[in-house]
Amino acid sequence: MDPVTLIVTALAAGAASALQDGASAAVKEAYGRLRDAVRARLVGRPDGELVLARHEASPATWRAPLTSELTEARAEDDEGLTAAAWALMELLDAAGSRAGKYQVAVSGSQGVQVGDHNTQVNTFGPGPARPGAS
Repeated sequence: MDPVTLIVTALAAGAASALQDGASAAVKEAYGRLRDAVRARLVGRPDGELVLARHEASPATWRAPLTSELTEARAEDDEGLTAAAWALMELLDAAGSRAGKYQVAVSGSQGVQVGDHNTQVNTFGPGPARPGAS
């Protein structure tokens, strides 16, 4: 799973779980740490701060905009942010974490897709020849 996808996935899962009355203190704290770390990463990005606030209320609607903002803010380079997301997912889905579902390891890849029940079609190689190009 790429770092930004892990962060967005953890935020959505955390919002769904931590805001419930029966959520454990550990989950609430881990979600709060992740949300605060994301907020800090998006400081100075008005759209990013707005998208983060809206994502908490409606993660499915705001997933793509938040992913875009985090990518532009180079969140994938923030090891602390990735660690906070992983720690939350470990609390929320211990079995998936042990199985490696949330491990982040992407390098020199094309057409990467992360998640469950996806469909993807890729075509790699040189693009079509352009007229007049040499």
